[in-house]
Amino acid sequence: MSVDPAIRFPGESGEYRLARNRLLAAEVELRRAIERVAAQRRALPLGGAVPDDYVFEEAAGGGGVVKFSELFAPGKDTLVIYSFMFPRWSGDTRPGPAEGETARLPLAETPCPSCTSILDSLDGAVPHLAHPLNLAVVAKSDPARIRNFAHERVWRHLRLMSSRNNSYNRDYHAETPEGEQAPVLNVFTRDDDGGFRHRWATELMFAPREEGEEPRHVDLIWPIWNVLDMTPGGRGTEPDFPAMQYE
Repeated sequence: MSVDPAIRFPGESGEYRLARNRLLAAEVELRRAIERVAAQRRALPLGGAVPDDYVFEEAAGGGGVVKFSELFAPGKDTLVIYSFMFPRWSGDTRPGPAEGETARLPLAETPCPSCTSILDSLDGAVPHLAHPLNLAVVAKSDPARIRNFAHERVWRHLRLMSSRNNSYNRDYHAETPEGEQAPVLNVFTRDDDGGFRHRWATELMFAPREEGEEPRHVDLIWPIWNVLDMTPGGRGTEPDFPAMQYE
């Protein structure tokens, strides 16, 4: 579909339109760059073989355990795993939940508000994503704690699991040597011979960046920042945003 490049909105000035058209040219180039990077990502050679058939504890339903290999449904050979920081980073002083079972935990043992924001949105996307791929969320926490928090947030679709008894987080850089949890998204595929390979991770988190610059490694799945980037105020500077709750 072609779009008229001379589009106008009510009451706009010539100065506005000139600046907007310059911005539009930059947005077109950004779109091309995003497509180029996505193609480059898809063209990556196979990553390393998954070293273990990790055993996770299910947080929902009747509990139980599930192996990494069992996270691949028949006919769906891609698995996306988001590592949820529960517990949060030790230096995160943002308020925890105000009510519920999770609110009774020491602050250092509560979930990360940023991860919570991501999962609030991702929960609604699960029915769509479940058509082409497998999606799971893991946290190095007690399954009952994860289950309680999911109930408090009214998450209905996410497959939530505990990785407290395996080395998945450490192996796939979602945990530091000091035991701090990290919000990393990893993608895996199943081979024709039944083996499993790592395909991609949000390594932008570990890449060099300017002083004060955020890693933005999971921004593509984080709607709040994408919306704020379209507004005059941008992302703002409020240190406690995003939060568990708002007044």
